[in-house]
Amino acid sequence: MASLTVFNSTGAEVGKYDIDPGVFAANINRQLLHDAVVMYQANLRQGTMGTKSRGMVAGSTKKMYRQKGTGNARAGSRRSGIRRGGGHIFRKDPRDFGYRLPRKALQLATRMALAARIQDNEVLVIDELTLSAPKTSQIAGLMNALKIGDRSVLVATSERDNNLYLSARNIQNVTVSPVAELNALTILKPRRLLMTRAALDSMKAAAEQVQAEKAEATKA
Repeated sequence: MASLTVFNSTGAEVGKYDIDPGVFAANINRQLLHDAVVMYQANLRQGTMGTKSRGMVAGSTKKMYRQKGTGNARAGSRRSGIRRGGGHIFRKDPRDFGYRLPRKALQLATRMALAARIQDNEVLVIDELTLSAPKTSQIAGLMNALKIGDRSVLVATSERDNNLYLSARNIQNVTVSPVAELNALTILKPRRLLMTRAALDSMKAAAEQVQAEKAEATKA
């Protein structure tokens, strides 16, 4: 059982949030986490690189000089890949690096990532985080009050909050995401995870529902 400190919007401690990391995942499968993170990173690659082969570069195809009698090594076209300005021997083509793992595996990896961050005491809970209007200074002040202003932080909310997003987007290394868009990479990448109480309740309820469905399937 982990006891997470709950803060208010000014950074003052207002209570504790007791939660069992086992609710999200009974054990941490590092190989699954690795596979999920690699997949998300591969899907971020543009894959727009490209080089020219010897048949695509400009230059004559004529043999540069006769085969024998010059004292030089034999040479063919100026377009050869071993010559300056020649084509690439193994040309690179634009390609799509993206692929997908099974949906349930990725959902499990997300829960495992959150359980791992809770076990390592890298999750902070804020009682409520609502802004009437975009205010960057208010979010920056909160980060400094929590002593995480110099670290990368993910702020997780129960639902999309446009005012919070606009307030945090100009702060370096601070990202905002609703829990519906969290995945293993977004959870593991930052140094600290700041979650609202409602966001943590939402993920806990979803994890408990998955466990209930598994239990019913086992009985059937």
